[in-house]
Amino acid sequence: MKRIISLLILVLVLVASGFLLKKNHDTINQQHLSTGISSVVSVNVTEVKEMTSAHALHLTGTLSPVTELNIATQVQGQITSLNVELGQFKQKGSVLATIDDKLKQLALQSALLSSSKLKRDLERIENLYKGGSATEQQQDDARNACENAKIQLEQARKQLADATIIAPFSGVVTQKQVEKGAFVNVGNPIASIVDISKLKIKLNVSESNVYQLKKGDNANITSEIYPDHSFTGRISFISEKGDETHNYQVEIEMPNSAKYPLKAGTFVNATVTIPGKGMSLFIPREALQGSSQDASVFVAENGKAVLKKITVGTGNDLALEIISGLKKGDKIITTGQINLENGKNIQIVETK
Repeated sequence: MKRIISLLILVLVLVASGFLLKKNHDTINQQHLSTGISSVVSVNVTEVKEMTSAHALHLTGTLSPVTELNIATQVQGQITSLNVELGQFKQKGSVLATIDDKLKQLALQSALLSSSKLKRDLERIENLYKGGSATEQQQDDARNACENAKIQLEQARKQLADATIIAPFSGVVTQKQVEKGAFVNVGNPIASIVDISKLKIKLNVSESNVYQLKKGDNANITSEIYPDHSFTGRISFISEKGDETHNYQVEIEMPNSAKYPLKAGTFVNATVTIPGKGMSLFIPREALQGSSQDASVFVAENGKAVLKKITVGTGNDLALEIISGLKKGDKIITTGQINLENGKNIQIVETK
């Protein structure tokens, strides 16, 4: 009898426990179901805006001197003086070096004497010709000899002048190839000079971008050397021929700054603003879902997030041009997309 009573009590306890577990399970399921139906995602939105389609093209390159020259000798001989040192600034016209000119001075004196003699001979023959004592052929020969003597004289003067090597422009000495006393031949370099009062940036621009540029466009130049300062440059050259990878050489010239001087070889960033051709629709880049080739955005409509396919055009780091799929004034969701799906309930926290 006691065993039967114990079994009955155990059965009652098990039944009661099962009932309580089922009740709790139903309550939890009801809460989950209720939460799934009424859950709302908080989002920020911004309206699709109509703006000019101007955008910025960002390029990178290194600075080069606009004028750079290896200065070579034009005559043969021994260097008797050398006035160049690395890092020196040389004014245009200053003497860089002289080459032994003793023989050249003698050659010039000889050419002067010969020219003077032949000039007197020509005057004498011309007077004789007028008096009938000289033939026309004699007069022509004397005139030709006098002209040849003038040519020899000019050559001697140039040979002597070339023995003094001068700076063709103002600049800084970057290389020194010879020393005083060295013997040089025609064409031997003695020094290299660069003018960095103007600098140029050599760039390789893709085919899709180069057609948006034109000679004379302004460019904003920045460098990590002076992070709080920018420079202004101008496009000076656009190549008419691309390379095998369809890149085109572009050069931007800029004046160097006395207050913020830059050196050739410095890495810089150049930004060229491309004028727009009209008004276009734009959205913030952070609203984009997917890639630019398979683009979509969430649009806030009647308290729900609606996923829409769009076609995008040009853009920058902040905004994208919209070709199709949206209209002006549409409210585009910019935050909270990770919790969204098509048709999800939303609550707009902020509209920009």
